[in-house]
Amino acid sequence: MTKQVPATLSRMVPAAFLSVVLIWSTTPLGIVWSSESVHPTMAVLLRMMIALSLGSLILLITRIRMPWSKTAMKLYGVSSIGIVGGMLLSYFAARYLASGTMSLIFGLSPLISGLLAQRLLGEAKFGPMKLLALAMAFIGLGIVCSSKLSLGSDSWIGLVLMLTAVFLFSLSGVLIKTIKINIHPIASTVGALAFSTPIFILAWLIFDGTLPIDTWQQRSLWSILYLGVFGSLIGFIGYFYILQHLQASTVALVTLITPVFAMMLGAQLNGETITNALVIGAMFVISGLGLYQFGETAVDVIKRKRMKKKSGELK
Repeated sequence: MTKQVPATLSRMVPAAFLSVVLIWSTTPLGIVWSSESVHPTMAVLLRMMIALSLGSLILLITRIRMPWSKTAMKLYGVSSIGIVGGMLLSYFAARYLASGTMSLIFGLSPLISGLLAQRLLGEAKFGPMKLLALAMAFIGLGIVCSSKLSLGSDSWIGLVLMLTAVFLFSLSGVLIKTIKINIHPIASTVGALAFSTPIFILAWLIFDGTLPIDTWQQRSLWSILYLGVFGSLIGFIGYFYILQHLQASTVALVTLITPVFAMMLGAQLNGETITNALVIGAMFVISGLGLYQFGETAVDVIKRKRMKKKSGELK
């Protein structure tokens, strides 16, 4: 009986991974649309309340236990760092950056996660290959940010907000790996949302505090609903699930794929301009991420093949 459970879980990991990729690809555009006519703090608050309500309902129906131990509370608190910090700042950044650019900047999270994991998880320091990958990714980011066509005059505000959001999101993901607890992904998601929602309420009271419902447009409301159901609930469940079953750096591989889809969606559905600088910068960032994830493995494979070839020639 105990052997069948891991087997079932392992088959669910690829499906969860694919779901996270698809949801994260559409999330930046959803954020931009949802905050077009709704204040960013209200848009993200409504999104969280939808996700929390549905998640709590699922817990009641399925009778999944919601732990409230010290370890569980720590997990919820650590998870809320990524939810509140990453989400709230991203919504504010959406007023200054295109959705494709936001997704591209978020693609730096594997590198930041790797740097943080060295300090917090005791992982090995970057070798020459990963240092090269880091340099390539940040060169790409520099190319994108230096383009006046892809970024406006106030774009530095969005850039600072997004980089801070990525840092907090990456920090949260790495810290989660330090907490050893056996918990259902839905329970961990609802717990994190329960911890985060009061902070979003406070943010709304501080930065807005109004309810101009008559100015809210349908596209914003549908985007909020989509992000509440998929972007927050299903996306978070999938994210926390694969985070429990895969390495932090492997989970961050999602960001290697999503920027391409996000930029295509932004161009096709929102009329966002894909400039040469954005394409070149994206190629540098994605190449850097690919080198970071697979560079050392590829070198090892090539070395082994050469050694086998040499040993065969000697025989």
